[in-house]
Amino acid sequence: MNGFLLVDKPAGIAFSSVIKAVKRKFGLDKVGHGGSLDTMASGLFIVLLGDANKFAADVMGADRAFEGSFKLGLNTNTGDIHGEISGPGAETIDPAKVKGDIFQREPRYCSIRKEGKADYEVVDTGEHPEFMAHVYRLELDGNAFRLKCTARTIVRALAQELGVALASLRRTAIGKFKIEAAVPFARLLEMGAEEFAKCVMPLAEALR
Repeated sequence: MNGFLLVDKPAGIAFSSVIKAVKRKFGLDKVGHGGSLDTMASGLFIVLLGDANKFAADVMGADRAFEGSFKLGLNTNTGDIHGEISGPGAETIDPAKVKGDIFQREPRYCSIRKEGKADYEVVDTGEHPEFMAHVYRLELDGNAFRLKCTARTIVRALAQELGVALASLRRTAIGKFKIEAAVPFARLLEMGAEEFAKCVMPLAEALR
């Protein structure tokens, strides 16, 4: 089976668990993805089946769109609300601080949630190299936000730069692919093989 599968990943589940579940339930061998998504985040996750994996770099390089919320007055070592408090955070947000070309470094500490565990735990992932990202726009409505940015942009790092903590995050688009076309992960687990096949976007359609 070759094609793109657009999945709406729920928060609290690792993206690797989505891949494993799809492989196991539908007996597939060659299953990859078009860009990771933090465990705490929900939203669009593209699973690549068969020959679609040849185009992984194209998907991973596409722009992203997110929506979510920040926790004001809180700073953590992970950049999100599941990390350890590292100091008082900002009570107001200045989007201009993260507009345009920015240099980013993935936070050394990451909050993860292992399968079967209810709570997140903080792990040390070591120092990461710096890279350039671009924020096209960051729109705020109180502590809620909408974000359009380049691939690899780390929203947790943006939160740290703004002096706040990421409270929730949902990816709504990867390039031309939108969350509205995605299948909820829970629904996938209920499907039979025939219905599943209908959810897979053929390469000719995905790449045009």
